[in-house]
Amino acid sequence: MLLSVHPRFANAILAGSKTVEVRRQRVAAPPGTPVLLYATTPTMALVGMARIASVHVASPKEVWSAHRAQTGITRREYDVYMDGAAQASGLTLEDPLSFDKPVSLSALRAAGTFHPPQSYRYMNSVDLRQVSEADPAVGSALRRVLPDAVHA
Repeated sequence: MLLSVHPRFANAILAGSKTVEVRRQRVAAPPGTPVLLYATTPTMALVGMARIASVHVASPKEVWSAHRAQTGITRREYDVYMDGAAQASGLTLEDPLSFDKPVSLSALRAAGTFHPPQSYRYMNSVDLRQVSEADPAVGSALRRVLPDAVHA
């Protein structure tokens, strides 16, 4: 999975101080799913990865009640973000890994067509090969967690 997050949140996830990422829609990803973290403007780069430990889909109120201390945001920020949402997902992340060097959007695009998602998207083997080709060190990390999906 490729997850777009503000740089502040990407840094907090990679530092281990934010262990739950919230989304306004249902996220259907099984535990163990690797997550590439794309930090949005002004960083505009893949900065690291983590793994989904669990996904909690419920009402925004229930997700906040269960995970507020792990979200890295204030109640006000959460309420503004969730305004109008019927359901929410709380993605519990584990095993964060910072890339030694972020993989810039320009490097990703030089390796092929790359479009960061507004929120998240699932990646196929072509996407993963493209990321691997953009940065050999990241490709090596991906091959460790997805040995059958990345053949670069």
